Amino acid sequence: MESVQAIKQRFEIIGNDVKLNRALEKAIQVAPTDISVLVTGESGVGKEAIPKIIHALSHRKHAKYIAVNCGAIPEGTIDSELFGHEKGAFTGATQTRSGYFEVADGGTIFLDEVGELPLTTQVRLLRVLENGEFLKVGSSKVQKTNVRIVAATNIQMIEAIQKGKFREDLYYRLSTVEIHIPALRERHEDIHLLFRKFASDFGQKYKMPTIRLEEDAVRLLQQYRWPGNIRQLRNIAEQLSVLEQDRTVSAPTLRSYLPDAGSNLPAVVTPRKADSDFSNEREILYKVLFDMKSDLNDLKKLTLELLKHDDTEKVQEEHGQLIRKIYGREQDLEEEEHTVAVLPAASPESQVHSPSVSTPAPPPPPEDRYHFAEEIQEEETLSLQEKEIELIAKALERNKGKRKAAAAELGISERTLYRKIKQYDL
Repeated sequence: MESVQAIKQRFEIIGNDVKLNRALEKAIQVAPTDISVLVTGESGVGKEAIPKIIHALSHRKHAKYIAVNCGAIPEGTIDSELFGHEKGAFTGATQTRSGYFEVADGGTIFLDEVGELPLTTQVRLLRVLENGEFLKVGSSKVQKTNVRIVAATNIQMIEAIQKGKFREDLYYRLSTVEIHIPALRERHEDIHLLFRKFASDFGQKYKMPTIRLEEDAVRLLQQYRWPGNIRQLRNIAEQLSVLEQDRTVSAPTLRSYLPDAGSNLPAVVTPRKADSDFSNEREILYKVLFDMKSDLNDLKKLTLELLKHDDTEKVQEEHGQLIRKIYGREQDLEEEEHTVAVLPAASPESQVHSPSVSTPAPPPPPEDRYHFAEEIQEEETLSLQEKEIELIAKALERNKGKRKAAAAELGISERTLYRKIKQYDL
């Protein structure tokens, strides 16, 4: 069994953090077995290194290793990508195709962003984990596969399970052993080591002297929150290597490259103004729509009461509070003598109380009652759909057509946004 230090050198892993070392130890220990592993951690922490280590130290190391980004494959084709399809299974399937589970038989499959898998695909994956069986899309023939599955996710799986977005039984199948990779901000002493490695690499790549940090810049580097983790640190090192003429970087210079780094304190990541304004606009719009829906329901209720009874005064007595809510009246209708009548009169007797006011058109007859309710519901549904189209169009325009950024702004997945764009032909 190789040591942690040897693994670091072999896979170019830098750092001496205790949590990082523990994650590597677990990977080394589980590698010789065939149990499933779930790698957790924030985006950009380097989770992809763990499945490579596990595969390289396992008895499957001479077989195929396939990495699949589940979040990058459209929902409509992911089953075909993973399990294959038969000729004619769907439009465009001109020939039989082998999926990743068939191609990687005897090897290892790394499922990155496994939390993005559709529920239907989760059911298929669970069957593979339980008995090694799967069906190609469009086929009824059961096929067997012998693969080692290592999955990774940057979402909170328990929350996803509670929201019904991920199957609980699949989660426990995948996480027989869970390996957590710490965020960069938790590896305080490793930050400068990583920066020096990146600066040296980029200095050689661009044939320029290596960037060095002054002491105050090192402190700022270590105190910054690093929301993008190692990926963000690497990008900062590359920017400094390319753009800075002075190869010794001070804290003020470094601060200009760090988003939201207004002081030496850990940065608090706040939403962009555009995102915040859009979010507030969306919340206000939703509130208005829900209030409209409530008013429509109240009007439908009142209309049905009028259809059931001929006595308008009785309806006013029994539903006075509802009438005041709809029309914003503060006093009882019975105590007002010179106001315009709100409800249509149903009989000559009731018209005596307001002789100077013309009677509004009567409500729809009983046979049209349900048709009237259907029209209200249809109008309400169309309004919500139009607003959704308007929100999506605004988000796409604001982000210059970039679907990933627009999906993040709307608070939905990129796959859902793609489906909406196709549905509304945007």
